[in-house]
Amino acid sequence: MPETGSPWPVPHPLAGAAWVGRRVALLGGSFNPAHDGHRTISLLALKSLGVDQVWWLVTPQNPLKAARDIAPLAARLTVARRVAMDPRIRVTALEATLGTRYAVETLAALRRRFPRTRFVWLIGADNLAQLPRWRRWTKLMATVAIAVFNRAPYAISALHGQAALRYRRDRVSVRRARSITKRSPPAWVFLPCRPHPASATAIRRAAGTGWAGASSVSFQSVSLRRISS
Repeated sequence: MPETGSPWPVPHPLAGAAWVGRRVALLGGSFNPAHDGHRTISLLALKSLGVDQVWWLVTPQNPLKAARDIAPLAARLTVARRVAMDPRIRVTALEATLGTRYAVETLAALRRRFPRTRFVWLIGADNLAQLPRWRRWTKLMATVAIAVFNRAPYAISALHGQAALRYRRDRVSVRRARSITKRSPPAWVFLPCRPHPASATAIRRAAGTGWAGASSVSFQSVSLRRISS
């Protein structure tokens, strides 16, 4: 059952024989705001990795970003739910519910809660490059498979960075990407997809400080069309 007493219920527990081996992709981030690039990555994960669902983990506060630059969680969730537009994409505030802050902590909590589920963590090439800055990042690599999506202009530097070089023998070829959730970590795949032009930074700059206000949702739709065209 969903957790009670929380304004942002967790996804329904994947319990019972019917859910054994189900595959879920996790996309964490500030979503400040969510945009069509997040949705595109999620749809690619559903297709390329063969996962059953993608959970957006809208973080209360990204440890690598200043709090003053992040809109309120409720505003970010509202926009994210309007952007997702697919029943297979679940927008959640699981980190707020679970009381976790770092990816390695969130994953540990999810594995305890959903022991029958196979998870894969989704990141962009920029995050692969800065992965060594994440809390206990080698523990994360040893715990969950990771799918990396191309994001200009970070791909080349990311693929020659510390994380990629350290785990170069654990890289899975693109043609075997659908097997990533079945492999024992560490395992990662780089998906050389066409980079999406949408940018949360660009949206915020265009909208100004009021993007998270009452009129921000309509502006979000306009911004997506402009940036994605």
